[in-house]
Amino acid sequence: MATFKHISSKNADYGAAEQYLTFEHDEFTMKPTLDENGRLMLREDYRIATLNCGDEDFAVACMRSNLRYGKNQKREDVKSHHYIISFDPRDAVDNGLTVDRAQALGEEFCRKQFPGHQAIVCTHPDGHNHSGNIHVHIVINSLRIAEVPFLPYMDRPADTRAGCKHRCTDAAMEYFKAEVMEMCHRENLYQIDLLQGSKNRITEREYWAQKKGQAKLDKENATLAAEGQPVKQTKFETDKAKLRQTIRNAMSEATTFDEFSALLLRQGVIVKESRGRLSYLTPDRTKPITARKLGDDFDRAAVLALLEQNAHRAAEKTAPIPEYHTAETNRTERGKTQKIAPTGNIQRMVDRAAKRAEGKGIGYDRWAAVHNLKQMAATVAAMEQYGFTPDELDAALVSANADLHSSTAKLKPIETAIREKKDLQKQVLAYAKTRDVRDGLKKQKTDKARKAYREKHESDFIIADAAVRYFRQKGITKLPTYKSLQAEIEQLTAEKNALYNEYRANKERVRELQTMKSNLSQMHHGEPSRQKKHEQER
Repeated sequence: MATFKHISSKNADYGAAEQYLTFEHDEFTMKPTLDENGRLMLREDYRIATLNCGDEDFAVACMRSNLRYGKNQKREDVKSHHYIISFDPRDAVDNGLTVDRAQALGEEFCRKQFPGHQAIVCTHPDGHNHSGNIHVHIVINSLRIAEVPFLPYMDRPADTRAGCKHRCTDAAMEYFKAEVMEMCHRENLYQIDLLQGSKNRITEREYWAQKKGQAKLDKENATLAAEGQPVKQTKFETDKAKLRQTIRNAMSEATTFDEFSALLLRQGVIVKESRGRLSYLTPDRTKPITARKLGDDFDRAAVLALLEQNAHRAAEKTAPIPEYHTAETNRTERGKTQKIAPTGNIQRMVDRAAKRAEGKGIGYDRWAAVHNLKQMAATVAAMEQYGFTPDELDAALVSANADLHSSTAKLKPIETAIREKKDLQKQVLAYAKTRDVRDGLKKQKTDKARKAYREKHESDFIIADAAVRYFRQKGITKLPTYKSLQAEIEQLTAEKNALYNEYRANKERVRELQTMKSNLSQMHHGEPSRQKKHEQER
């Protein structure tokens, strides 16, 4: 199963990337491995090539381009983007994947997806864990040196211009993953659906924390074993891994969100909801961990769906079993459909004919066929769960749109009020900070002294005068205190968060109903018959 990963770098030393790709490095410290003479050691096997660098070295070409366009000169600038395509270890044996073939695929992918960028493409035959997975590193200069055509993942005119920088957006990552999937299908390599998210999302930092922790634990256990002492723990778990397990335990027992929160609180974990998103605060942290960083299984939709399943399961266990059923009653009960709100994971079906017309290959078409079947099943299940007919679906969509407009109308005045309160708070604070300077002006006895004093503290008086003009424009005669404004802002923010949750729920319902309607329309008109589909694919 091929995977795709992105890392952005602010390191101005472009040579460091090439050094990492060509020389041996310690997998934990990421420092170069030296031989007995203190010299760098080349990797045993790799393939490397540069693109759009002319006859120059990658680092020299990148720095020359940066100076030409005046970009990547600041410390906080993203200097390069590092993309990694890791192939399944089985591809080498089952599908004949070699380092040379992977290098060719990597260069082709780079030319197609990152035109106009100076790049270095390097293929390694093995990963850190020695699993035998061939993987390709693609490092590009964030600066674009040539005008390029408008690619599907781009959304701004600047994304095509020379002298502008590459942006790795969510839409771009979705597109790149789809292209990797299509490439694997085309080349008959193993592949998974990269577009469905991850139940457990392991970041690069957590991955290395686990690796280093396990190595340290193994070393300690070896020492204990040598001393004849018992070993208590053999597998190292990161803090996030422990938190995931704690949340899963609470989710398996709870039937309501309040019960879920209470179970987590017993373990010292506070679950918070803001703008429709969940976050988890552990006792050893001051900043909560968002569900997005833990994985898709821990976001609001997944948690509520599992709690609802637990509630239905508990209701079925406690429901009394009737002693006698007539045949008619049984038929009636079987005919009833329990209306359970869908989980909101229905996606739009792909217009395969349009994608083929755009030039998509057979690999993408195979993936789209499976995707469409999944979405057909999800749409039909949702219609049954809601108990909708097509006409009722249209009416529900109209009602959902009305609810969305209503929640938007309620949300905007509060957002405006918060913005105005923050502006006022900013002016009050600025005016208060100039108090000593303003008091000092009153102590000056002559006009000449006052003029000299104002010139000396000119910046403070500019700030004070601007604040006074602001107060006059707003008709404020008595200034509120900073603390009272902060209390008002916090109250308004709490109201906004509550309304925002309602807005997101309404927006999600509109999206779901629109997707259901679109999929129904395509099921009735857009999808060709199975026989016709077979003929087209032949």
